[in-house]
Amino acid sequence: MRRYETIIILDPDLSEEQKQPFFDRLNELIPKEGGFFILMDDWKIKQLAYEIRKKARGHYIRLEYCGNGVLVNEIERFCRIDDRVLKFMTVLLEKDADIEQIKADMLAAAEEETRLEQERKATAEANAAAAAAESDNKAEEDEGLAMEDDTPENVKETEPAATKEVVDVASETTLTVDPEE
Repeated sequence: MRRYETIIILDPDLSEEQKQPFFDRLNELIPKEGGFFILMDDWKIKQLAYEIRKKARGHYIRLEYCGNGVLVNEIERFCRIDDRVLKFMTVLLEKDADIEQIKADMLAAAEEETRLEQERKATAEANAAAAAAESDNKAEEDEGLAMEDDTPENVKETEPAATKEVVDVASETTLTVDPEE
């Protein structure tokens, strides 16, 4: 069996309800023609390099599957007659694909994704717990600072000036006053 990849560009103005029958038909077509479905990668709406049918954007789908020439011909025929498809292209990835190896790789990738998701979840929970603990410690420190009294060690005393000069505006005389008296 051969491994293929088909890139399909759909009309970007279609709603999800209009796209879903297209995806369902592709998913039915592959096993019906004796193929093995690997994955459907939705690249969402992207800018086209040039306009196709007066559309500057397109909804890209990458379909990966194993099968024979009859399956490829049927998928391309379906894409050719469907008005929702702007463009498509099929590429041969592997001449002799090992289905059992592909299934094992898919299972390993799914397990790895599950493990990574569990690690992300545990890390997020640990970060949330650390942030909550830090917030509690900061609140306790702020509360403790508010309760402390000003003691003479904390108060900065300033030295009084030895003398002060006071000017009497009415008589224009200057008096020198000692603050300690």
